[in-house]
Amino acid sequence: MRRTFTAGRGWAYLGITLGGLVSIAANVAHSYVPPTDAPIGWTPPAGAVVSAFFWPIFLFVALEILARTRWPHGWFWILLRVFGLLPVAIVAGVVSYRHLSGLLGFYGEDPLTATIGPLAVDGLMVVATGALIATGKHRTIHTPFPPATVDTPANPPATQPATDLAPPASVDLTPPPAHLLPATRFAVVTHQQNTGRAITADELATRLNIPTSTASRLLAALTAEDTPTATPVVPAAVNGTPVLEA
Repeated sequence: MRRTFTAGRGWAYLGITLGGLVSIAANVAHSYVPPTDAPIGWTPPAGAVVSAFFWPIFLFVALEILARTRWPHGWFWILLRVFGLLPVAIVAGVVSYRHLSGLLGFYGEDPLTATIGPLAVDGLMVVATGALIATGKHRTIHTPFPPATVDTPANPPATQPATDLAPPASVDLTPPPAHLLPATRFAVVTHQQNTGRAITADELATRLNIPTSTASRLLAALTAEDTPTATPVVPAAVNGTPVLEA
């Protein structure tokens, strides 16, 4: 099994990388935003800076587990996904969104930008993750087929009874269309006069715009019609007794 290359996967990797880096950087930068009553020389706690890395990572990992894992069927597994992983993704996404929004507000952005701006960052990471999952389903399956073998008996019979013989499956015994026989005869005669040789089934099929198999059956029918049938000779008889001629 070989995964087929998809051009969009490159952009999806770029999007998830940019979204993840920007989201982590913004969360870390938000940890350095001083509170309103912060004293002079305030610095963020080390735990706040370290934990700022986790929220975007939690969001990405939760989405990957939720979408890529082949979950078994059943209500238990559905509930586990909905009430287990989905809250993790929602909480991580909300916290990361609030950090980005608060950072934009601290930088003096207007309320609308501070509200919708974080959606471009976390949203890019979510959509890029979905693109990787979607393009990852395009696969090419190579299944080797062994060559067909025919079992031949060790001692095949020298002859076969006539009653067991049957025409090959490829032989078409359907009578040819009777309305094409005059056109076929005309084509046969014309081709013989123009080229000095008999017309082939392929040439007849091209000329009459019919399948080659139909042309073959038409030629066979004409050959059967043109073959003279031997007339039995009835010897003369005298008073009911056959007399052989000298």
